[in-house]
Amino acid sequence: MTKRALILYAHPSEGSFNAAIRDQTIAQLQDAKIEVRIIDLYARSFQPVLTPEEYQTYQDSPANRSPVAQDVADLQWADTLIFIYPTWWYGLPAILKGWLDRVLLPEVAFLMPNDHNTAIRPGLTHITKLAVFTTCGASRGLTFLIGAPGKRMILRGLRVLCAKRCKTTFAALYLMDSSTPKSREKHLRRVQARLAKLIR
Repeated sequence: MTKRALILYAHPSEGSFNAAIRDQTIAQLQDAKIEVRIIDLYARSFQPVLTPEEYQTYQDSPANRSPVAQDVADLQWADTLIFIYPTWWYGLPAILKGWLDRVLLPEVAFLMPNDHNTAIRPGLTHITKLAVFTTCGASRGLTFLIGAPGKRMILRGLRVLCAKRCKTTFAALYLMDSSTPKSREKHLRRVQARLAKLIR
């Protein structure tokens, strides 16, 4: 059962539909008596670029955590990760991709090869649930023709670093630019239903 959910939120406009998804998600989690933390990347003016200095200490754990210590602490606190963002160019906003680059560090998100293991091993085995709630300007068909790299990065790439039986859910509002109040309301209900099933 979900106890501690960390929301990764990435949208530059407070009046966006993504903000409505965020607010509904927070309220639903709180109603379910789940502890919630949110990392609002744009509100924090998060620096997404992995600097040359950080790269030099990338594999030096725990020193590599120092620039992003609070983010690492939040990540290690959670059992559920929820990503809310707009899909741009079929993938993640740069600020969110940069968060993955800087925070999903060796000995945090994954364990490096050593004398006994030749491959990288999962480091987020405390994460048992993953969710992606996004909006897309493109149609569903075009997004999947391109390959939906944002969805794949999180629900496949990140998932393999999580618990073996990590549950996932996904909801996207396609053709966002021609959406209507009715279609947006329908999508909020879809998000609500999928989140309810995930956290049960």
